[in-house]
Amino acid sequence: MVYLAGLVVLLSVAGVEARVGNSTESSFCTETKECLLFDLVCKTSDFEVRHYSSVRWVSTDVTSHLLDIAQVTGFLRLYKYINGANVDGVKIDMTAPIIVKVEEDDSFWESTVFTINFLLPSAFQGNVSEPTDSTVYFTDMPDMKVYVRDYGGLMISITDALNRKWLAKNLKKVNASYVEEFHYAVKYDSPTQILNRRNEVWYVVKGDPVCSDPDGTQNGAR
Repeated sequence: MVYLAGLVVLLSVAGVEARVGNSTESSFCTETKECLLFDLVCKTSDFEVRHYSSVRWVSTDVTSHLLDIAQVTGFLRLYKYINGANVDGVKIDMTAPIIVKVEEDDSFWESTVFTINFLLPSAFQGNVSEPTDSTVYFTDMPDMKVYVRDYGGLMISITDALNRKWLAKNLKKVNASYVEEFHYAVKYDSPTQILNRRNEVWYVVKGDPVCSDPDGTQNGAR
């Protein structure tokens, strides 16, 4: 029984690690050894649908009016963690992308909770040192499908807002159901990368994903 239990744990960890892979397997990750990998479900003229397996992230919450400020505050906390601010003093490689969970709130006067997340490398998906900062914790993101829109330039409050509204508008055109309480703002590049930057907006799919354009054309749904 002990052997079987151990086997289940090993298989579980292997399944998680399989989706944190070598960056050469992705055209999006150019500055890190490992990247979050996904399966493309379908692609329309307005958005993609992707499937992501469950993976572990190191996370922190920042309350702010602006994504710009929250990113900086959260990044510094998490960067300290991967540079040794953990119980074992272990240094952990940076990965891509950085994702920020953004609560949906169109009121400028109300502050918003931003959850900044660093993807843990495959070697740390199953066993990782506890943070020394009480504001830093681990998140096991569930297996999920997401609607995706990509864009270039900088990921700041205004560009994130414009692109998530654009994505939401096009999802409503095809009657797609998605989680509306929050979205993910996703960034692949470091501040030192000036050109060819990649950012994304994700909405989590509810039910079966819609893989068609507004005219009803099907686009490679699997």
